[in-house]
This record gives sequence, C-alpha cells and structure tokens, in this order.
Amino acid sequence: MTDPRILVLIPARMAATRLPGKPLADIAGLPMIVHVMRRAEAAGIGRVAVATDTAEIAAVVTAHGGEAVMTRAEHPSGSDRIHEAMQKLDPDGKAEIVVNLQGDFPTITIDNIREVLPPLEDPAVDIATLASQIHTEEEDLAPSVVKAIGTSLGGKRMRALYFTRATAPTGDGPRYHHIGLYAYRRAALERYVSLPPSPLELQEKLEQLRALEAGMRIDFTIVDTVPRGVDTPADLETARGILSKS
Repeated sequence: MTDPRILVLIPARMAATRLPGKPLADIAGLPMIVHVMRRAEAAGIGRVAVATDTAEIAAVVTAHGGEAVMTRAEHPSGSDRIHEAMQKLDPDGKAEIVVNLQGDFPTITIDNIREVLPPLEDPAVDIATLASQIHTEEEDLAPSVVKAIGTSLGGKRMRALYFTRATAPTGDGPRYHHIGLYAYRRAALERYVSLPPSPLELQEKLEQLRALEAGMRIDFTIVDTVPRGVDTPADLETARGILSKS
C-alpha cells in the first residue's frame, strides 16, 4: 500500500530542444513516459501522476492506466510544473513529501526511487536527492555531468555543499555524479518556487543552487548506479538497447 503522505510527480512536455516529442518515443514497445510511470508505480512509495501541458501525453498515460494532470505550458522548470500539479491533486495539503521524477529516466531502478526518501527522516533536511561515485575520466571531465559536493554524514548519506558542472573537488578522493531525482518537503517546494533565480543558479545553469543559496538544506544518498537520461537521439538508442533486453 502506498503512503498517502507522498506524491510522486513526473513532469513531461513535448518541446524538448534536442529531442522533440521524447516522452512519447517508443522504447521496447512502450512510450518512454510509460516506462518511467511504471517504475514509479512499482516503487510503491506514493501516489503517482504525470504532470504535463500536452493532451497527447495525458491521453497516452491514461490509456496505459496511469494518472495525468494538465498544467500550464509556460512553466520555466519541472519544479514549477510539479508545484502546480501538487496544488491540483492535493488542494487540502495532505501530501507532506513531493518527489520530482524526471520523465526522461526510463532506466531508473525501483531501488533508486525508494532511496531518495531516507534523508527526509531528518527534520532538518528540506530536499533529498541522489548521487553516484564517478569512476571514469569521461564522466569526471564532462560539463554535462553535474558533480555533487558534500560532507559525509556517515554511511551512504552526505550533506550537499555545492553542485557544479566543473570537475570538483580537486585533489585525491571521490567525486560524485548528481542524479536529478528530488524529494521535497511540501513547504520546501512551495518556498523554492517562490524564490527568484539565484546568481549561482544562473551562472552554473543548475536550479538546485537556488535552494542552497537561500539557505535550504539538501542531503543526498550515494547509490550504485546512474540512470541513463534521454536527451539526444543517441541516448534514446542506448535506452532502447537496455530495455529491449529486460
């Protein structure tokens, strides 16, 4: 039985710059958004819904037994889209935690979805997310790989100090690949979307820096695998290859 205090929201839109229409791209016989939705449902942590501005996406989701909520087209980010969806789906404020699961993570594991929640057991944490240790120079040097910099809290949990596209920190020691899956306390999401973009957010082009600059606390869990995001035609072919074997 899922927890009524948790909403898992999957933002999806058709107007992706590098791969238009990607939520409906076929992967092993199913649209990509359906793969993500089914993994979220299988995780069994809360009510799952797709937040979209496109009637075609909503129709596909409902045709496959899922829940869709229509949102405005002009949202600047997925966080703003899930905030509107939260208000529509839960106007009475019963949901205490909102998970933002990107709609282009068709290979994300059920365990990863579950692993984002434990840091919120600490009432001092506003937002929880994931990261995985980097093991290749290619990942280390790529600006497309966001690095999570944090201080260890023991075990697999760290408190985030910064996020960057640079190769950081310098020197010997592990570096971590940030995974864009977030769990917000409801109040944290409401505060986050009320804030203007911050200077470091604009400089690095990383929305999570807005929260850090505002003094919000982000903790992350270290996980073993990084889900393959789908941003380009090559990424799509990679996801097709992975999911055709599963």
